Amino acid sequence: MKVVMVNDCAYVGETLIKYLPKNFFIQHLKRSGGFFDKTLGIAWKIFRTKGDIYHIHYLLQECWLALKLGKRPVLGHAHGSDIRDSIKHFAWGRIVRHNLKRCDKIVVSTPNLLEKAKEFNETAEYIPNLVDEGIFYPKIRQKRANGKINVLIASSSDWKVKRTDKIIKALKMIENDVEVYMIRYGVDVDKTLRLAKTLNLHVNVLPPVPRNLLPNYYWNADTVIAAIGVGGTLGMVALEAIACGRPVVTRVSSQFPEYRDFPLLDISTPEEIAEAILSSRSEDLWKKEYHYFRLHHDPKKVTEKFMKIYHDLNRREEN
Repeated sequence: MKVVMVNDCAYVGETLIKYLPKNFFIQHLKRSGGFFDKTLGIAWKIFRTKGDIYHIHYLLQECWLALKLGKRPVLGHAHGSDIRDSIKHFAWGRIVRHNLKRCDKIVVSTPNLLEKAKEFNETAEYIPNLVDEGIFYPKIRQKRANGKINVLIASSSDWKVKRTDKIIKALKMIENDVEVYMIRYGVDVDKTLRLAKTLNLHVNVLPPVPRNLLPNYYWNADTVIAAIGVGGTLGMVALEAIACGRPVVTRVSSQFPEYRDFPLLDISTPEEIAEAILSSRSEDLWKKEYHYFRLHHDPKKVTEKFMKIYHDLNRREEN
């Protein structure tokens, strides 16, 4: 079976390709950020391909082009901003809604997208993201001579979406118990560092690194903090850190049944964040998070789910 994969998000497509068996032939079409490549360039690439399945990441122009060019069957893979934000845009919204209605199958990467997707396409299904365990794998935490918890703020600095401001305030509450590290990326990096300075909280700033070097940051930490934002879903930062053997403090909402067995739910306030960080000293939190990870995000299990979708779509097209 030939799968034409178009675009990607957070290496989800690339990782899926790695775990698919060899009897799947994959052609992965990517584009740069240039205007030509995002329009005529990618259109020409899609036009020239012939596959049994078209797996398209993000429900934006690539998905619209594939449908307009008569490519079938199309699996539209929503990753967040396309359904959460772009669908509200005066121009992009029409494209996203069209793609939701016309795709032969819709997959969403987080459960908060499922309800909206089902409004337009009853085939919509939540399939968890998978992590490349060749890059992200557990290492034992080292005991610190000073007794402090090395805390890594690993999500991008973004006060509106990730609530990095809450994280800084929480760390100030327990500053005598923690050594704070933060990766320098995100729209609110400077604002975050100014807040830390105002609160007299020392933050060790780390430079951004390529994906294959990120595990070194996770392994050097005792506890990783991911987004405490409004979405309430497990993002890739949290999943990668758990895969690396580190407990993660992040906001996961109990309103989604898919998260009912995740061990840390509904933390939001600086006080709750601080308490969760202190409790992460024990191995208990990570063991429970890793159990959840193995049940739901194991790359082999996730890959099997996509293989079933590919076979189902292919049989339907043949009939």
